[in-house]
Amino acid sequence: MPSKGVLCFAYIAVPGIEIEFSVPKTTITKRDQGQYTRDHLEIDTKHLGTFKFSGKFTFKVRRDGRELTNQWVDINALTGALENGTMKDMEQTPSILVEDLIIAYGFYDAGPGVAGLPKQHQCYVTVTKNYSDWMRDVAAPGSPKADKPFNRMVLPSAHDIGMNSMQTAQAMLQRAGTETIKQVIRSDRNALPVMSSLSDKTINAIAPDIIRGLAITQKDSLDKILALGARYFEFRPAKCLRRMQSVSPLEDTWYFQHGAIPGMLYKQFLHDIVVFLSQHRDEIVVVQNRWDGVPADCPRPNDDDLRRVLDEVLQGKDIQVGNLDDMMRKSVKDLRNEKKRLIVTRDVNQISNYDDAANATLTGETIVTAISNMANQAPKGHPIVFVQCQATATNIRDVIIYSVFSADASTSPILATKPVCDAKILPLFKGEVGRKLGGSEGVVVVLNDFFDGATADVAISLCRERLG
Repeated sequence: MPSKGVLCFAYIAVPGIEIEFSVPKTTITKRDQGQYTRDHLEIDTKHLGTFKFSGKFTFKVRRDGRELTNQWVDINALTGALENGTMKDMEQTPSILVEDLIIAYGFYDAGPGVAGLPKQHQCYVTVTKNYSDWMRDVAAPGSPKADKPFNRMVLPSAHDIGMNSMQTAQAMLQRAGTETIKQVIRSDRNALPVMSSLSDKTINAIAPDIIRGLAITQKDSLDKILALGARYFEFRPAKCLRRMQSVSPLEDTWYFQHGAIPGMLYKQFLHDIVVFLSQHRDEIVVVQNRWDGVPADCPRPNDDDLRRVLDEVLQGKDIQVGNLDDMMRKSVKDLRNEKKRLIVTRDVNQISNYDDAANATLTGETIVTAISNMANQAPKGHPIVFVQCQATATNIRDVIIYSVFSADASTSPILATKPVCDAKILPLFKGEVGRKLGGSEGVVVVLNDFFDGATADVAISLCRERLG
């Protein structure tokens, strides 16, 4: 009988929590603590009744028997298509702050399995504490751990934080002509193989969905990502392509640039971080400005430009800006006492497990190998050690071709690999690999797409261990 599968991933880091996944005739309940689990459900027409093809997939989160959230989507078992529901597209799935917890979740709308992409829908759910004050808890003021050098910290990080919304890109596209849109999309080298196959009319019609699939790497607002526990961010501030800016309704200023695709406003990014730090006075955030992959036609700020934005944002705030030397030489206690709780660096010498070939995966196996190899040779002489968990399926030619032609708001190839890779990579930090990484020099950064509670929890646990 026709059916459509759903892979269900769960991570729980709080006692008394259960996550229930269900389809018609089958229910799975997860209570495992600190484990990333994977289960399979099937929406089968034999369980739906005569001449009925749509079945409901649901997940519920309960705490001590009380329901905290209930999310669902109707799935056509014959075609696999999503119908009604609360998880039909990525923008419907923001993290939920409830009581002292945060629930992060996502749903990938799978096609028929073209180009090696999953043919089963995927749903992941993580439930952790609200980590708005995790540094206060891990290195409490007055504790021996607060006297440890800050460079012993392990910092959770949201990859490409500036690409958490389509707001800027859509505003830019409103007045852009076809040639300008092509130029923007071509700035992502992975889109080049398919651009010549699309008519101008098609490009204009699906440009937002192409950009969403190629460039959107986060789906939560910055304040929620901070509440989830992220404390390190890379930002690529630059102005938009001159051709695009000439017809843009937006201010000609510094935005996050993913290739030539504009994202979050730099000033807004800093403003939101400063607001968070003002409310959580024992937390410290590190920002690194870099310009990897930013086209030459996107003007870049100089140090004075960047400082002017910082000065404006910090005006009237009781926060000082630290630098790389502060990050490497001072203790957590010193940084708090000196009010240097926003550390800003640029183009830091760093080391990473990232490799174009290894990260171009749909299964995560090559990333597991790369991280393990890096851990076996604990990096020395680098202020920052990056551990990148995210796969880059957008580097796989056939994946891009399929994703562009099937582009819609819920078929992101980046989201397709998220839970599959996390289920294999995140457990590494709780074992020998994590302990070996703890022997590295410099701050360890754990980076991920669609930042979630599981990524934060394993990084914070490693931070506790690294501080001793």
